[in-house]
This record gives sequence, C-alpha cells and structure tokens, in this order.
Amino acid sequence: MTHPAYETLRRVSPIASVLLQDNAGPMTLDGTNTWLLRAPDSSSVVVVDPGQTDDAHLDNLLAVAPEISLVLLTHGHHDHSESAAALHERAGVAVRAIDPAHCHGAGALEHGQTFEVSGVRVSVLATPGHTADSASFVLDGVPDVGAAVLTGDTILGRGTTVVAHPDGQLGAYLESLQLLRGLGAITVLPGHGPELPAAEQVAGFYLAHRQERLNQVRTALASLGPTATARQIVEVVYADVDESVWWAADLSVEAQLKYLRDGV
Repeated sequence: MTHPAYETLRRVSPIASVLLQDNAGPMTLDGTNTWLLRAPDSSSVVVVDPGQTDDAHLDNLLAVAPEISLVLLTHGHHDHSESAAALHERAGVAVRAIDPAHCHGAGALEHGQTFEVSGVRVSVLATPGHTADSASFVLDGVPDVGAAVLTGDTILGRGTTVVAHPDGQLGAYLESLQLLRGLGAITVLPGHGPELPAAEQVAGFYLAHRQERLNQVRTALASLGPTATARQIVEVVYADVDESVWWAADLSVEAQLKYLRDGV
C-alpha cells in the first residue's frame, strides 16, 4: 500500500519534487516547501529545508525518502531548519548550511562550493540579505534536464520577502538579487509558494520593487522628518497591507532606513 504522504508529494521536474509542510500562514504562504532532489537513476535523495518541528511532516518525509544522502538548509529560520536536528538523529544524515550553528555531522557550506550528490550537481551561492546566512543552490549536471535554483526565502513563489533587520541587510540583499538575475532563464524553486520560470525575470521584478519601496520611504521621511520611526513609516508606506504582518514590514523598513542613513 502506498504511504499517504505520496499524495502530497509533487514532482516539479525530473530531478526535483516538493513535499509541502502543513504550516500555512501569512509568512509561510501555503507552507514550507521541503525539496527532494535526485537524478532519475539515483536511489537516494537530497533534502532541502526539512521544515519546522512537526512529527507528522518528518514521518511523511522519511516515508517518501527512506534513503537520504544529505540535508541542505537555505537559512536558519525555524520554518526551514527547526526539524533538521531531529532528521539528523533519525536518519543519521549530515546537515549542511552556511551558518555552522545549523550544521550536524558535517562542515559549513561556502560560496562557490560545488559537489555532486544523488546524481545532481549542486553549486552553493551565498545570497545574504533576507538573513545573513541565506544560501541558494543551483542544480544542474543531469543530461536533458534544465538547470534550476533553490532560493529559500530570498525569492518567494508569490509576493516579496522580508529583509529581516538587523540580521538581514538591504545592501547585501540587492547584491544577491543581482547575482540571481545573472543566472538567466533558469527555474526558481522557492522556499514557499509555487516554482517560477525564470530567475532573471523575478529577480529583476524584486529589484524594481525594492527601488520603489526605497522611494516611498524617502518620501515618507521627507514628510515625517528625519527622526521618523520604522512604525511611523510603515503606517504610511504599508497602509494597504494587513496590520497582522506590519511587524515584518517594520523589519524591512528598519533595513531600508539603515541603508539610506548609511548613504549607500
């Protein structure tokens, strides 16, 4: 009998499938995308972002991926990484991330590092900005399969992301978006929401959105005065956004204020 978890496992390409965690919310959209990667002839899988603590999700993951070769984290936020330690314990598999604090049984990842696992070539891109430890993973090396990039929360499948000040920095985020735009028309596999067809297009949209927000913050500062707080600016710039997520807007505005006040 097929395990019920297979009903929620969605194949996106010959090398990538997604198991959606049942943790939908304003910040997680439909839930956390736990990505399973492998070449068609591989028996083992690479797991990216096992999600937050949730025994049911971990059970489902192990049911559809009984042989895991490696766990990768796009960043340390709990909805992506919290269950990594438990997966390490249960499956005896190494967990790797940019931040050594989130690694288990292996060393930290480095920008530019490339390795082959489960028949897929993975290239590590440090893409800080949303958080200091954010990473993206370029997938290629499988014949007749187009390249793709896993972006965590740096690029989402729907909407835009938070620059989580003070850990997140707007200058770094803009540089990361430029890096991702340079990947061209490869598929984006985000940490939340649906896949997107072209990294260069969505990264370009994100860059334009950030410039628009910066202009709005500049205008609000001119009206409210140079000592205006992030919340005062949020009440003007994000007036059309649900107040339940204004706390997240506060973080992004703090990052924008720092960027502007540093004269970057």
